[in-house]
Amino acid sequence: MAENETPSTEQVANDQANEANEAKPVLNRKLLSETIDIIRQSLQADGGDLALVDCTDDGVVTLEMQGACAGCPLSTYDMSEGIERILKEHVPGVTRVQPAVL
Repeated sequence: MAENETPSTEQVANDQANEANEAKPVLNRKLLSETIDIIRQSLQADGGDLALVDCTDDGVVTLEMQGACAGCPLSTYDMSEGIERILKEHVPGVTRVQPAVL
């Protein structure tokens, strides 16, 4: 493209998509697993547990609450306000944490 030429809408969209892809951190699955293991210790102390079901390339982590946590009415709060916050703080690339639908 010449210096005085205006980029097309398609070129601008492609450039923006490339910038977004470059800025997105890659999810470190080992760090994710290690961080979940640390969280599990607290849950296990109260008779519950947590299992990693899936994590996607776009940072969505799916977890299953187990044991006492599975039937606890506060597990949804724990998932969003506790576990999600911790994972987002300590594992770059985590964008959302969701419960497993079994």
